[in-house]
Amino acid sequence: MVFSSIPFLFFFLPASLILYYAAPFKLKNYILLAFSLAFYAWGEPVYIILMLFASAVDYTNGRFMEKYGTDDRRRRIFLCLSVVINLSMLGFFKYADFLIGIVNGITGLSIEPLGLGLPVGISFFTFQTMSYSIDLYRREVKVEKNYLTYLTYVSMFPQLIAGPIVRFSTVNEELHERTINWEGFVYGTLRFMQGLFKKVLIANNTGALWEAIKGMDPGAASVSTAWLGALCFTLQLYFDFSAYSDMAIGMGRMLGFHYLENFRYPLSAVSVTDFWHRWHISLSTWFRDYVYIPLGGNRVSVAKHLRNIFIVWFLTGLWHGAAWNFIFWGLYYGILLALEKYVWGEKLSRLPAAVRHAYAILIVVFGFVIFVFDDMGQLGAYMASMFGMAGNSLFGEEFLWYVTNNGFLLAAAILFAFPFYPYIKGKIETMGAAAQTGLSLCAAAGYIGLFFLTTAYLVNDTYNPFLYFRF
Repeated sequence: MVFSSIPFLFFFLPASLILYYAAPFKLKNYILLAFSLAFYAWGEPVYIILMLFASAVDYTNGRFMEKYGTDDRRRRIFLCLSVVINLSMLGFFKYADFLIGIVNGITGLSIEPLGLGLPVGISFFTFQTMSYSIDLYRREVKVEKNYLTYLTYVSMFPQLIAGPIVRFSTVNEELHERTINWEGFVYGTLRFMQGLFKKVLIANNTGALWEAIKGMDPGAASVSTAWLGALCFTLQLYFDFSAYSDMAIGMGRMLGFHYLENFRYPLSAVSVTDFWHRWHISLSTWFRDYVYIPLGGNRVSVAKHLRNIFIVWFLTGLWHGAAWNFIFWGLYYGILLALEKYVWGEKLSRLPAAVRHAYAILIVVFGFVIFVFDDMGQLGAYMASMFGMAGNSLFGEEFLWYVTNNGFLLAAAILFAFPFYPYIKGKIETMGAAAQTGLSLCAAAGYIGLFFLTTAYLVNDTYNPFLYFRF
């Protein structure tokens, strides 16, 4: 079940909210837990056992760490057990076939792949449970003594499937005491609807345009069309994933939880470093706090700093999927970040903002071409098309056709990829009360109209993927 689906919007979400709000506070976590388990079991009835097992492992190791509060050696043993078990599960289900393929390629063996289905959201909830164990070992959080409360944290349906990665420290207090009021419900509803509109009206349509361009023969697509396709995939991925985060944050607020932001208009970045301060923040900060800083961060020699950068970005790429293109994509950013740090970063900062932005966007768009093709042959063919090496022309009639027929969509996507909405909202807040009231009524009518339009799209359109489900 995805958030942008009729069953979720008109049945699951209303039912969960009605029961949640009707229940006394002492029962709210149990209502939330029941709906969260039902949500996960909807698409993964078998793998729910895996999530329950992972939660039980980290909860149990956490209780043992509390028991041996002054014995760091024993606490370290239980931390290692937690990390090893979590990474072993993630590695088995996500990377076993990839490793078998590598072994077969190196040795000439013919080991049969396991063909295991990837449990939805395993990368997200594994990192969440590991962060709890690590923070507990560091004494940065207090142990959770109620297993069902801990399981509620791990399984909360707003962020279970595709993040953001919510650390226990973020919601620890709210699991036990939180404010649930009309203001939070209204904010959460509007934030959820913003994400829904982004997903259905922008991400799905730019994704359909990307699929059309990707399906062209490499020699038939002009260079400009190939770059247009890469831009469309970039826009699709941004609006798809940021929309999911918006909906997760919105539902969290409806339930009384405050999840941290996961995107801050990354396509407005003016450098690669700036981009990664804005894109998938919960993942980049996870690797920063649990890998990069423990390795020494940038407080080491240049050689060790470069080592730290490449370890983090190798793991970042690998986290996204069991394929070489994800590893190349991670290392691609590792190289660029190292170059910005030690070669051209200072010179870049002195250039006009428009030039720096163009530089960042070209790098990001090209990078997502590496990201999207797990078939190296297809990747090479598309890159050849992007650089005119497939016998294709610089411009073609198909480029003008795509731009002409999708001009409004592309203009809206580009506009809302920048902080246009916060800018307009800020301007409105400076107006008088009467003007604000009138504009609020217009906004309410706009939200209602867009919701009906979105529903119509969902009823009539079968193209409705969530890209980060597979991670």
